Amino acid sequence: MVKQERAVRTRRALVKAAAEEFDRFGYDGTSLAAISKVAGVSIGAVTFHFPTKVHLADAVQQEGRTVTLVALERLAAEAMTPLRMVIDLTLELTRLMEQEPTVRSAIRLSRERPGTEAWSDAWLPMVRGLLERAYENGQLHTDALPADVTLLVEHLTSGAEAYLRTRMGSDPAFESAVAQLKRVWRLALVGVSAEAPTLPRQADAPDQDQEEAGR
Repeated sequence: MVKQERAVRTRRALVKAAAEEFDRFGYDGTSLAAISKVAGVSIGAVTFHFPTKVHLADAVQQEGRTVTLVALERLAAEAMTPLRMVIDLTLELTRLMEQEPTVRSAIRLSRERPGTEAWSDAWLPMVRGLLERAYENGQLHTDALPADVTLLVEHLTSGAEAYLRTRMGSDPAFESAVAQLKRVWRLALVGVSAEAPTLPRQADAPDQDQEEAGR
């Protein structure tokens, strides 16, 4: 029993240390020796639990996904409208990115290890379903299609991660990513134009001046 508890503690310490190293240095920049040193255990103990770096990276990604799913299950139990839940979901995801090394590491590892499960797979289906309900309930403008708002959510979460990776460790007084995202959501919900909405040009549309010059 004591050995089992010690093994569980060691495994947990290794996953935690690996998450911190993968988050800071990426998959290629992290070694089992570095993880061993951070965790304070022998390299033999590392390979006993995780024979290769692949096994350890898999465990970290799974832990990050589990932490995310637990948070979303807790959020889903609350009574709120679909659109409100989508907003709160993005704030919760951002909080996890800000506070949980396993989540940040899972995001980075899914990018650096092609073929592994993306972190967004844990929450995107929930977002799509909620936005479809919000659209059906009349919470969204008729032009705000669920697929487009889902894309907005993906951009917001990616932006939150990019902000964190740029600022974390550089200034202890930097603005919380959660607080920043709240302001961005307020702007998105209110809108930015005081005039009639004007759609941007398509990126692949021919330049009008060039088109006229060719006539």
